[in-house]
This record gives sequence, structure tokens and C-alpha cells, in this order.
Amino acid sequence: MAMNVGSADGGEDEVVSSINTTPLVDVMLVLLIIFLITIPVVTQTVAMQLPKETNIARQTKPENIEISVNKDGDVFWNAQAVADNEALFQRLKTIATITPQPEVHIRGDEKSRYESIGRVVFACQRAAILKISFVTEPPPKG
Repeated sequence: MAMNVGSADGGEDEVVSSINTTPLVDVMLVLLIIFLITIPVVTQTVAMQLPKETNIARQTKPENIEISVNKDGDVFWNAQAVADNEALFQRLKTIATITPQPEVHIRGDEKSRYESIGRVVFACQRAAILKISFVTEPPPKG
């Protein structure tokens, strides 16, 4: 802080009203260093191994059920239209009692709403279907 109170030549008293920013910069640098040191220590994660991406070729068996959802949200059971969610649930419930239980392959159109596919997954859950898989196009080789 700079302030002259009285001068040696005995003239008028002048007050210098400039702000000294050096202490402000010093404090900000110290805070920055403290934050840079403490943030990596505070950030903690649970040790785990995340699954690796695998692409398993689909094995088409006659007993597998293929449910398709088009972009309008219409549901098809092996290329035959299903009336509503309750009819889908009833069909899945009868399939769930078969031993061994067949897999359900869900094919969703790229432009279909997630809600439409979510309803099919929910119907599979309610019917106690154990194996559900999603059919996708393989990535382009490049």
C-alpha cells in the first residue's frame, strides 16, 4: 500500500490513491498452486476393471425369437406384427416357460425412439426372459 503522509518539502498533503496489486497476485498464485496440488488427491475412484468391447457373432437358432421395432414404433415378432404391448407380454410369457429358454434378439431401427425399444425390453423383463440381445450392424472396416 502506498500512501504518502506529509512530504519533506512542506507543501500540500497529497494522497496517492493507486492500488498495489502485487499482494493480490501473490495470494491468487498461492491459491492456484494449492488447488492444483489438492484436486488430484481429492478425486478418488473405485478400483475396478471395466469390460472390454467385444463383438460376438450372432448364432441364429430356430428357437431364438427376433423382435423388430421400426422407426414408427411398430413391433414385429419374427416379421409378424404384434398388436400391442400386452399381446407381446403374453407371447413372451409363454416363451419364458420353455426349457431351455430361447434368446430374444431385438432389432431396433436406427431412427426409432428409445421409448419404443424400452417397452420391448420392459416386456421381456416382466415375462422373466433371461437372455436379451440387441442386433446391430458391424462397424465399417477401414
